[in-house]
Amino acid sequence: MSKPYVAGMDIGGTNSVFGIVDRDGNILCTDSIKTQQYKQLDEYVDAVCDGLRPLIDKFGGISQIQGFGIGAPCANYYTGCVEGAANLEWGKGVAPLAKCFSERLGVPAALTNDANAAAIGEMKYGAARGMRDFIEITLGTGVGSGIVANGQLIYGHDGFAGELGHVIVEKGGRPCGCGRRGCLETYCSATGVARTARERLEQSDEPSLLRAIIDRPVESKDVFEAAVKGDKIAKEIFDYTGKILGEALADFTAFSTPEAFILFGGLTKAGDFIMEPVRKYMEASMLHLWKGKVKVLVSQLKDADAALLGASAIGWDA
Repeated sequence: MSKPYVAGMDIGGTNSVFGIVDRDGNILCTDSIKTQQYKQLDEYVDAVCDGLRPLIDKFGGISQIQGFGIGAPCANYYTGCVEGAANLEWGKGVAPLAKCFSERLGVPAALTNDANAAAIGEMKYGAARGMRDFIEITLGTGVGSGIVANGQLIYGHDGFAGELGHVIVEKGGRPCGCGRRGCLETYCSATGVARTARERLEQSDEPSLLRAIIDRPVESKDVFEAAVKGDKIAKEIFDYTGKILGEALADFTAFSTPEAFILFGGLTKAGDFIMEPVRKYMEASMLHLWKGKVKVLVSQLKDADAALLGASAIGWDA
């Protein structure tokens, strides 16, 4: 009989949050450490285990834990390693995280990147329950994706499949952190929305509430707040962003014909300002074979819980 709990962890650039999750997707307890406090892999693994063991003991000890699922940047599901994570001191080379945690804790461990973890969490606990074909799009500081086809997450031959945020949507366009230009995430992330806003304000003298922000750069939340108040430029920024994303989703449909795209992350808080243009432009750009067949949904995972839930979900099969 399978065990009743899994442990899960989401590794962020600032905090590593870990906890215990049951089969219904309830997060029973959590704790965290500062990710960047530890420069060496062994130190980091020891610190996580020291924090995690008391949580495990609350629920009957390690004998009740099915596995340990980890969501991390630059994570390779096949090898169980974090590979070349520039923002993690201990992860800039090849860090065999799954092996280290499995040996320290005495349970199977697996890891994947954060967008794949979100897709798995969505399939087990969220809007994709019952779906076998969908694409999770994470809209945060960047744009990530997790692609599920025939009930299986697509990892590709090297473990790094699903980087739809780095599909080029504008040749010669905005420079991206990946080193290329015109990637989707430079336009359709929260950062991309802020860049669009700053460009629009520089290129036009048209009145806008956004011009009142002079003590700091305009952020995506400012654009939303201005749109709520009826600001014309703010609404146009969301329409422009939704057009680029909607047209990209129409193109992505040709790859795996998903039942749905599920959007997750801070940008979805803009509600209809972003969702309506995404749906409109996706349908307008869709090949006739799939018109009216693909849904665009908002994630049902709570922001505060999603990263940990998604990571823990792979622990059941670790």
